[in-house]
Amino acid sequence: MKNRKAALRKQIVTNLSTIPKHHYEQLSQDISNRLFREADWIEAATIGITISKFPEVDTYPIIEEAWRLGKQVAIPKCLPAARDMDFRIFTDFQQLESVYSGLLEPIIEKTSETRPEKIDLLIVPGVAFNARGHRLGFGGGYYDRYLNKFHGQTTSLAFHMQMIDELPIQTHDLPVNKIITDKGVLYS
Repeated sequence: MKNRKAALRKQIVTNLSTIPKHHYEQLSQDISNRLFREADWIEAATIGITISKFPEVDTYPIIEEAWRLGKQVAIPKCLPAARDMDFRIFTDFQQLESVYSGLLEPIIEKTSETRPEKIDLLIVPGVAFNARGHRLGFGGGYYDRYLNKFHGQTTSLAFHMQMIDELPIQTHDLPVNKIITDKGVLYS
């Protein structure tokens, strides 16, 4: 199963990397616009979201729109020693630092931790998804563990090419409530 997941991750990321920049930007904008029309986005006071890294759906405009609307934005801080993560409220991109693999995470001294129950909408990243809301993550298991203690609304953002029929699912894999793609919205 582990080798199958790794091969699938590599294949999807390779396919995503071929999207021309202008097309990537337009598809990301289409997904953002769909998100902004969803009731759970409109009603949420605090959004949990990652800082995207190409070729993931661009989250920078989503974060900026959340701030413009007066929402709090919480981003994950991985805690590798515990194989866990927490979410921290940040208010400026200057409160980020580059960690392993070029990922951007909050600087602890410049941000404040928030509890899972304080996040109204958690936008869960992934590499591949199926129509039932299951996802193939990036391989660290951080979100799988976090979702076990998170009981709010979950949404994933994905390019249509990330949607696949056959996804290796394990018993601990929890589906998200909704997947928003450039083609539409899927509810699980």
